[in-house]
Amino acid sequence: MTPALTSPATRTATPARTAVIPSRPGGRRALRCAVAAGPLFLGAGAAQALTRDGFDLTRNALSQLALGGAGWVQALNFLVAGALLLVGASGLRRTRAAGRGGPVLIAVFGLSFWAAAAFPADAGAGFPVGAPEATAMTGTGAAHMAAGMIGYLALCAAFFVLARPLAERGHRTWAAASRVVPAVVLAGFTASAVSVLAFTAGAALGLLWLSAVLLRLTATPVPH
Repeated sequence: MTPALTSPATRTATPARTAVIPSRPGGRRALRCAVAAGPLFLGAGAAQALTRDGFDLTRNALSQLALGGAGWVQALNFLVAGALLLVGASGLRRTRAAGRGGPVLIAVFGLSFWAAAAFPADAGAGFPVGAPEATAMTGTGAAHMAAGMIGYLALCAAFFVLARPLAERGHRTWAAASRVVPAVVLAGFTASAVSVLAFTAGAALGLLWLSAVLLRLTATPVPH
């Protein structure tokens, strides 16, 4: 028998399929923790900044809120944010939405929050109340700064890693922005010697952009 021939005109085109990357159970629920980490951390920090005596956002970094009698609140804020980021990094790995590099870098970012809680920032710029304007950097303060630098470098690297899956999902503008945001974040860190507010703005941008990117990334299916 000879196989039946089908003319091109009568062939049925196979539609392109779009499917979500297979994920393990609970991955997306865990990922919501990382999405919530930034807004919760910044919200708690802002509430303290507005109510703690002697604190001035134009002169003091949010990390200094961990000092003084009520410093335990900000220390707890660091610990909770770090835990949320670590759980979210695990969720991102299980969703398989960003390869292996993205989850690892976000986990490093989360661990930096725990290190920041363990090694508080130095007093200064009049906070806590009674602190001198300028103080010599202590070993604890240096460890705090190193943790923050390592954590945010990991976050900036994560944005570059996440840009690729964003582009693959058709979010080219988001992908391009994810390659630009790290420069803005690092510019804020560089300007910290001149403006503490610029440093705070850069750090806040990194946290909020991470939440936005993770929401966009996991809500969009991958074209096959």
